[in-house]
Amino acid sequence: MIDMNGLETMADPPRVQARLRPDAVAYLCEGRSVTFAAFNERTNRTADQLIAMGLKPGDRIALLSKNTELFFEILFGAIKARVVLAPVNFRLAPPEIAYTLTDAGAKLLFLGADFAEPAAKALAQMEIKPDIIALDGPNAGYAAWRDAGRDRDPMLPIGDDDDVLQLYTSGTTGHPKGVQLTNANYLAFFRLAGPIPGFDYRVGETVMNAMPQFHVAGCNVGMIALASGSKTVIVRDLIPAAVIDLLQRERVNHAFFVPAVIMMLMQSPEMASADLSSVQSVAYGASPIAEDLLVRARERFGCDFLQLYGMTETVGAATYLPPAAHDPALGKLRSCGRAWPGIEVEVRGGDGDPVPIGDVGEIFIRAPVVMKGYWNKPEATAEAIHGGWYKTGDAAYQDAEGFFYIYDRVKDMIVTGGENVYPAEVENAIFGHPNVADVAVIGVPDDKWGEAVKAIVIAKPGAPQDAADIIAWARERVANYKVPKSVDFVDAIPRNPSGKILRRELRAPYWEGRTRMVG
Repeated sequence: MIDMNGLETMADPPRVQARLRPDAVAYLCEGRSVTFAAFNERTNRTADQLIAMGLKPGDRIALLSKNTELFFEILFGAIKARVVLAPVNFRLAPPEIAYTLTDAGAKLLFLGADFAEPAAKALAQMEIKPDIIALDGPNAGYAAWRDAGRDRDPMLPIGDDDDVLQLYTSGTTGHPKGVQLTNANYLAFFRLAGPIPGFDYRVGETVMNAMPQFHVAGCNVGMIALASGSKTVIVRDLIPAAVIDLLQRERVNHAFFVPAVIMMLMQSPEMASADLSSVQSVAYGASPIAEDLLVRARERFGCDFLQLYGMTETVGAATYLPPAAHDPALGKLRSCGRAWPGIEVEVRGGDGDPVPIGDVGEIFIRAPVVMKGYWNKPEATAEAIHGGWYKTGDAAYQDAEGFFYIYDRVKDMIVTGGENVYPAEVENAIFGHPNVADVAVIGVPDDKWGEAVKAIVIAKPGAPQDAADIIAWARERVANYKVPKSVDFVDAIPRNPSGKILRRELRAPYWEGRTRMVG
């Protein structure tokens, strides 16, 4: 559990842990380990180098890499230098990478060797390019760059409103938005997460960090573990057999998985004989989970399960379904739980007023974890935040016991394997295909990923109806997880008088018989 004593800013966790337990392991990744003392030293050297390069408070730097222990030393080094890290989703296509780097105004890009080719294509499309520091591979220069810095903590003053992390989330217009998370946001998150079961990591315990570090969950797990004095085992490549091996070999106590990963683990043959006796809790979220899978996973892991509902704009916090509510007999497995203590969650109607218990409305959240705003997008910020309340775009209802149930999305976002996909983004890519006259993209049920992306296409007169060709076209223009898994050809796409696609009508046949309209 996080002890807030001594944590006055988000630059403090490395300092505090280096003082309290210098020789304990902070992070472990692919056999490489770093102690709390060494980690704090590395953050000092990183901060010194960023300042020496002329970066100013508020400047953005970027990182494009698979999960690595270097992520957290760059993150906390940047915080000490009052520089803001903007991680890049490594699944993005080159044009999307270029947009993210340009939007952030990144002065520096820390680059993993696995992504040298897409990064080069992205940089070729940019007018103003960031400097590059290779993290690994044959051209790696990061370690030498870092170690050339001085082990001297700059001790810069950090204000509550200072941005400490900028995470990108998909937008309805087809472009991702940079979510500005501040020093105050994260300190509040640390305070609020302390009593939440599944986040109450303790000194000496081992936490698995398997979520991508460009996601809020991937950041949060590693940051809470650091602030709690726990050891973080970082999963670089999400291979089920390797994850199961790590769970056993490192005697992992806590983990966070999206439902798709839980399914992959449960389907892995290594799971049958795995010794999971060390695991105390498994938190899950980012997309709904099938009840049958949840019941089987709880039985196999033999530990507490915790569901978390939140979004990047609220530092991942909003509601939680505690382990006690996972008893199937209670009938709460379809719920995303109650509001965190200290977080206000309301279901409101179209008039902005709270709706009666049991009625469906939009979820609004007010708490000190609500983001400052979207980077360089004041209109989008004003649309999302009203009087301190964040509009989630998720439709839900609340029962008499205070449990929330996600019903549908006010916005049209698709969640596939924990990744957010907005239809407009995929539609924009497919519209350019020479054989496509019109297109609508929807999410349809998928037993593995929760939802799968489907394209509904009207072909141009006389043009071939070639689904494989359209899928290949999309794959060249958007990230793989956004590419449609299937294409249906139709004669007409339903639209309202203003031309807006009636997605609910398109989705209805695929969701028939389902108790909720999301995966």
